[in-house]
Amino acid sequence: MKDNDIQINQLYDLFIKVKSREDCKALLDDLCTFKEIEQMAQRAYAAKLFLEGKTYSEIIADTDISSTTLSRISRSISHGSGGYKKFIEYDGKEQ
Repeated sequence: MKDNDIQINQLYDLFIKVKSREDCKALLDDLCTFKEIEQMAQRAYAAKLFLEGKTYSEIIADTDISSTTLSRISRSISHGSGGYKKFIEYDGKEQ
């Protein structure tokens, strides 16, 4: 296994250990810049709106996300590994 793969797996293991919102905040505050956290939050919220059936125009107006980023989110929802659908609540449901 390459060093990069080992490091990525160690990062995944860090996230698995998170048990509370406070722990998650502490870890993300140390790992990421505030802007990176904001961008991840914006993507997750845009994905939620997309899963709720909002249009591109509505999502862009509500989040100020770029159409390019929204397109990537859409592709991830349609053809990705299923993370958005599995972990984001929408219409009162978790998938």
